[in-house]
Amino acid sequence: MIVLRRFRVLIVMVFLVACTLHIVIDLLPRLEKRAVAAGAPANPAAGSGCSCAHRPSDEPQNWGKQRTRTGSAQPGWPSKHTLRILQDFSNEPGSNLTSQSLEKSPGSADKTEAFRRLEDFAQSGGHLVGDKQFIQDASPKRERNGGPSKLGALFQHPLYRIPIPRLSEDDTLFNMNTDLRFNPKAAENQEWPNEGTDEEEYTPTGEPSADSYPNWLKFHIGINRYELYSRDSIVIESLLKDLVLQKIVSVAMKSGGTQLKLIMTFQNYGQALFKPMKQTREQETPPDFFYFSDFERHNAEIAAFHLDRILDFRRVPPVAGRLVNMTKEIRDVTRDKKLWRTFFISPANNICFYGECSYYCSTEHALCGKPDQIEGSLAAFLPDLALAKRKTWRNPWRRSYHKRKKAEWEVDPDYCEEVKQTPPYDSGTRLLDIMDMTIFDFLMGNMDRHHYETFEKFGNETFIIHLDNGRGFGKYSHDETSILVPLSQCCRIRKSTHLRLQLLAKEEFKLSDLLEESLLQDRLSPILYRPHLEAMDRRLRIILRVLNDCIEKDGYSNVVENDLDRDIADTITSKR
Repeated sequence: MIVLRRFRVLIVMVFLVACTLHIVIDLLPRLEKRAVAAGAPANPAAGSGCSCAHRPSDEPQNWGKQRTRTGSAQPGWPSKHTLRILQDFSNEPGSNLTSQSLEKSPGSADKTEAFRRLEDFAQSGGHLVGDKQFIQDASPKRERNGGPSKLGALFQHPLYRIPIPRLSEDDTLFNMNTDLRFNPKAAENQEWPNEGTDEEEYTPTGEPSADSYPNWLKFHIGINRYELYSRDSIVIESLLKDLVLQKIVSVAMKSGGTQLKLIMTFQNYGQALFKPMKQTREQETPPDFFYFSDFERHNAEIAAFHLDRILDFRRVPPVAGRLVNMTKEIRDVTRDKKLWRTFFISPANNICFYGECSYYCSTEHALCGKPDQIEGSLAAFLPDLALAKRKTWRNPWRRSYHKRKKAEWEVDPDYCEEVKQTPPYDSGTRLLDIMDMTIFDFLMGNMDRHHYETFEKFGNETFIIHLDNGRGFGKYSHDETSILVPLSQCCRIRKSTHLRLQLLAKEEFKLSDLLEESLLQDRLSPILYRPHLEAMDRRLRIILRVLNDCIEKDGYSNVVENDLDRDIADTITSKR
């Protein structure tokens, strides 16, 4: 009995020592910061307020010493922040389930937070839909600077001027009279960046006008049943600039997925998904890599947005490249302890970090700056899941994600006939949307399309959102024809898509030239290695050959679905 009692006492003592060590380790950064603050020089030029350039040699070797946060009332680590519910870029979402956020299931508190961010939103003028006004086309038509260009001529072609159907309340993601209200003054931030004139503009009702809304909010309001954004929307151009220039005020790691991604919050309350640079432009995916272990490339995300717009799909959220200061814009503003603790200085005196994820998050695969600058892509977030739910669908042509097993579609040549009898592919436009996505992926060489998402409000009669394109543009020397299996098995395509592909195969509107010109607008240009651009022209010819084989086998009317009005079709035919 005495031995048993002593053993119990020993266990309790070990437990108490472990708890004490845990508390000391947790409080160490705060204590060190107070010590640094107490010993700071009186000269502001020599203290933490110095505005000089940030060099790695100036950084303390002990990463526990954080910079003094000016204007912060809380010493040490701030309290946990509440993030807006995020779009799901997870690599393993549930099949046919509503997308999940960082918090596994958004509760009433999350919805309250989401609506608080959009409170006091005013009804605005712009695009008339019935008796209501929408912001989608409130801005004038975009004027292109400089002389004539292939890209400008393309967007003036009749195929790129086809109007979408007239919008009703059911066709817009938000009803601005009831769903959305936003007032920057209610956000308790006196540093609200004015994006218009020096004084905020107000409607006659005394509420902020449409021009005073942040660009990310204008983008969300413009989403409808048929497109993420309109062809002539200047909001997208402004939003791309915001992704590059807006001050980053908070950073956290994105949960889920196999590789490191960061959630960045801007001063105007917008958020974006940051994918850091992992490969140089000219590097190809190693031949021994499986598609599910390939790197996610930041330049692929940027190029995918521009390619999607050239194909006139407009189903990829805006993406822009940005050069980020890893110290000032990530480490110093993050509230994520797990991320903060992975920062270190390399033997080459560069700032590095690796975060936490399934693949490539270790010291051996650390992301290092030069010396503290790193490239990355920033993808604008879609609307909050508490405000606009999205449904996640399993791709019928999903790969096995196994080293030896094959998926059913890889061994059954008649697999598409089974898909055609399964909702939602048995009616509506969903199967045609899959064909569009197949063409999009084949041009990029993207084999990682296991799931896709749609906006729940629009049911099955809406477009597929082309999310998560980071595994595209991995190989320019190889064309993965298995990506085209859905097209070759089903032999179905929209007439508008078919005509655009034929147009982009002409020398006048050569796809590689158009994409190269479009990518020049990005701050990180050049985005793609030239062989990747040339590979797209080659793949486009392969797509057209597959479609010609389908037409010869089944007939034009059985392959090409006419989605154009007769008058529009006649106009386009006469222009060709």
